[in-house]
Amino acid sequence: MRKVIALDIGGTNTRVALINEKFELETVLIKDTVTGNKEAFLASVSSIVEEAVPDRSEVIAIAAGVPGRVRFDGYIEALPNVGISEIPLSSYLSSYFGIPAYVRNDAEVAALAEANVGPNAVYHSLYFVTVSTGVGGALTIDGKLAFSSSEVGHTATSYKGDIHEFEQLCSGSYLKRFCHLNDLEVANSKEFFELVQAKDEHALRVYQDWLRLFSGWIKMNQEAFQPEVFAFTGGVMKSKDIFFKDLQAACPFAHLVECGCGQYAGLIGAGVFGFQSQS
Repeated sequence: MRKVIALDIGGTNTRVALINEKFELETVLIKDTVTGNKEAFLASVSSIVEEAVPDRSEVIAIAAGVPGRVRFDGYIEALPNVGISEIPLSSYLSSYFGIPAYVRNDAEVAALAEANVGPNAVYHSLYFVTVSTGVGGALTIDGKLAFSSSEVGHTATSYKGDIHEFEQLCSGSYLKRFCHLNDLEVANSKEFFELVQAKDEHALRVYQDWLRLFSGWIKMNQEAFQPEVFAFTGGVMKSKDIFFKDLQAACPFAHLVECGCGQYAGLIGAGVFGFQSQS
């Protein structure tokens, strides 16, 4: 059976898995990501692949998802959370292991997981949304990437007489800033949603603004791409029991669901990407 080595590289951990044609994870290994030094980073990636998959006789490709800007030839322009830039990861891995290697942004490969595996694979078109440090998005049609943009979180958004980037108002990491703009001081998004749950009047007013801005952003993407479903993931979804039904109600023009692949979406999606790249 043909297999792909999948990599999910983050600012903290690097995950490696051997994935078969049924998109099943046969082996998973997790190691700390080496940061701040490009050569050490590359060496660590090849080392973890060797450790995770010592027998590569059935492997047809290596595929990786990374949290940064990636050219279509797999050259990474920057990995801000890893502290390095100008990384030839695709060519390095291909040369080192003697098999094709492919690299894409982590939101894109996670979108491929949702579109091909799990409960959301039934949809013809899916718009993947991740809301954590920033906001990322990618459109899939018939299980393949149709559109993605690292700029989607940077959509110009008017609020209180100023123009902001959308993610700098509505992402999990920036909710503290959003609250500050409204004279509400919180330590993080978790505290904000706890205040909403407790029916704090000030927090509820801010929350209504957040819902309005987020639903407006979703409507913009609904009108642009007409996906059958928006699939949500990311750190902010830890508070989904507090806000997600309200966000769904604020978006009667769109179908919003939670992502179904969980913590392994990055690895599964990288596997899908590897197989699709070899087809």
